[in-house]
Amino acid sequence: MVCGHCDSGITAEEKYKQLKDGTVAKYIYYGCGRSKDRTCKSQYLREEELTEQLVKLMDQIDLNQTGVEIKFNEELKRYNKFNRGVLGMDNPTSKHKEIDTKTYAKYNPQGRSNEEKRELMGCFKSKIKVTAKVGDD
Repeated sequence: MVCGHCDSGITAEEKYKQLKDGTVAKYIYYGCGRSKDRTCKSQYLREEELTEQLVKLMDQIDLNQTGVEIKFNEELKRYNKFNRGVLGMDNPTSKHKEIDTKTYAKYNPQGRSNEEKRELMGCFKSKIKVTAKVGDD
């Protein structure tokens, strides 16, 4: 992903906020790395907002089908291992339907770890330009 204003790479920053009840909230913001324009005025975008926008764009993004299928199969193996090991469900003869890689890529982005999100975004062939929040133009 690159900045929609200056084409610099996008970086992520983790921020922590102490809440009134004593717990700590974690926020991840994405913004311009300013490697091509040190004075770029691009604003930061919260991870939830960026993820929501990517899900809406997913049908337009060109994906590396093989890469996404590998991620799907890894997740399926982990799921099956959980079913066998924790739930005691063992049905090795069942086969999953043919997968739609775009549906899988859109599935539960908030439930993925940062590493899983980065790996999935590594399967994007399209160049993604990050600009303002939706409705902030």
